[in-house]
Amino acid sequence: MCRVQSPTELAVAIRGGDRGALARGITLVESRREADVAAGEALLQALLPHAGSALRVGVTGAPGVGKSTLIEALGMRLCAQGRKVAVLAVDPSSAVTGGSILGDKTRMAELSRHANAFIRPSPGGDTLGGVASRTREALLLCEAAGFDVVLVETIGTGQSEVAVHGMVDFFLVLLSPAAGDELQGIKRGVMELADGVLVHKADGDLAPAADRAAQQCLLAMRVLHSGDAEPPPVVVGSSVSGRGLDELWRAIEGRAAATKASGAFDARRSKQAAAWLDQTVKDRLLAEFLGDPQVAQALQRAEADVAAGRILPGAAARAVLALRRRS
Repeated sequence: MCRVQSPTELAVAIRGGDRGALARGITLVESRREADVAAGEALLQALLPHAGSALRVGVTGAPGVGKSTLIEALGMRLCAQGRKVAVLAVDPSSAVTGGSILGDKTRMAELSRHANAFIRPSPGGDTLGGVASRTREALLLCEAAGFDVVLVETIGTGQSEVAVHGMVDFFLVLLSPAAGDELQGIKRGVMELADGVLVHKADGDLAPAADRAAQQCLLAMRVLHSGDAEPPPVVVGSSVSGRGLDELWRAIEGRAAATKASGAFDARRSKQAAAWLDQTVKDRLLAEFLGDPQVAQALQRAEADVAAGRILPGAAARAVLALRRRS
C-alpha cells in the first residue's frame, strides 16, 4: 500500500478504516519534531468532526493486578458482539535511557489479531498520570477511525494516576483479592475518582478472598462517595473464568446511559476539553520559554549555581523567569 503523505490524505484513509494509516496518524501526533506539529494539528482538525462518539474507558490498578489480561478478555467479548475496540496502552519508560519495551501487543496476542480490534502501545516518557503525552489525541483518531469503544490502559496506580480520569467517560480501578491490604496503599484521590471497581483474579482458591475484598471495598466506596446518589459499582470478576465480565460491562454502559440522561456525561466531557486546553497552553508556553537561547543559557548557569549551593532553587527560578518579562 502506498504510504499516505499529506494530513488530508491521511484523514481520508483513517476515516476509511485503514489501520496502517491510523498507526501513522498516531505516530504523527505523538511526534515532537517541529515539522510534524503543524501536520498533526491539521490531521486532528480534519478528523475532529468525526470523533467523540466512542465510549472511553480508563483502566488502572497496581502492577500485576491483571489490567492487560482483563482488557483482552473484555475486548474479545465486545468484538464478538460486533463492536470495534481500540486499546491505547501505556508502557513505563526507563528513567535512564528513556526507552520502553512496548509489550502490550504480546500480552494481548489474541485481541491484537482480531479484525475488530486495534492495539497501540505508547511510551509513557516523562509524562505524569500513567498516560502518554498524546493519549488524548490518539483517542480522537481512534474514534474518527470508527472504533466505538476505546480502552485506555495506564501504567499503574499512584497519586498521579488520576490524569486518565480527565480523558475518559468511565474510570475503572482494578484491585487484587488482597484488596483489604491493597486499599491501604492506593491513594484516596484515585478511589474518590473511580466510577467503578473490579476485584480481579476471583477464581480458584482466590475466589473467597475476592468476595471478602469486594465487601470491604464496597464499604470504603460508600464512605468516599457518601454524597453520590449511589456509590460506584464494585464487581468481582475473573478474566480466566469470565466471571463478572458481563456484569462489569453492564455497569459501565448503565452508568454512561445514566450520566447521558442527566447531562453529566456532556458536562464531564466539556470540563475535560477545557482542562486539555489549559494544559496545552501551559505546555506551549513552557516549550516556547525554554526554547529561547538566552533563557537556555541562563537556566544552565542557574543549574550550576544551585548544584554548587550558591543559590536557592526558588531565587534562581525567579531570576530565570525575569528574563521573559524583560523580553
